Amino acid sequence: MRDRGHRTNFSPHPRISSPVFSGRLTHAVLRALDWLARHTLSPANSPEHQRLGRRGEEDSYFYLRRRGYVMVARNFRSPHRRGEIDLIGWDRDVLCFIEVKTRTTRDVKPAEAAVDRDKQRALAAVAQDYLRHLALPCQWRFDIVTVYYEGHSSRPLFELFQNAFPVA
Repeated sequence: MRDRGHRTNFSPHPRISSPVFSGRLTHAVLRALDWLARHTLSPANSPEHQRLGRRGEEDSYFYLRRRGYVMVARNFRSPHRRGEIDLIGWDRDVLCFIEVKTRTTRDVKPAEAAVDRDKQRALAAVAQDYLRHLALPCQWRFDIVTVYYEGHSSRPLFELFQNAFPVA
């Protein structure tokens, strides 16, 4: 039986509410930081295509979390290799290196086609550097997320290509 004066709380941290665990607070903080950056940095420092790419990466991060991925890194760079991996996360027991491609139109070519052989080799080299720092070996793969902001819609369209290219 519950006392009327006491609240039942199943959280081990009674002051932490569920929005923190669902990512809403993190999403709100990232949006606030993006807003602050847009209003304090000169547009000359950040071209439109870079702002669009950052927005696509951020929206992909939350899209993948909703699909069950446990994200562990963003914009990983190796001190020994050129390039970066946009997102790294676990899909169950498989470590995924995720390349995000963002577009405003489908008119030219599919966004995933931008991950050509050279890009795949560069991603594989950076991924190998990341894997060297893990304590235990694991299964891993490369995924591609395409993000389209078509028309004046603020809602992106996502497409996830799991195991998008072979691990070399």
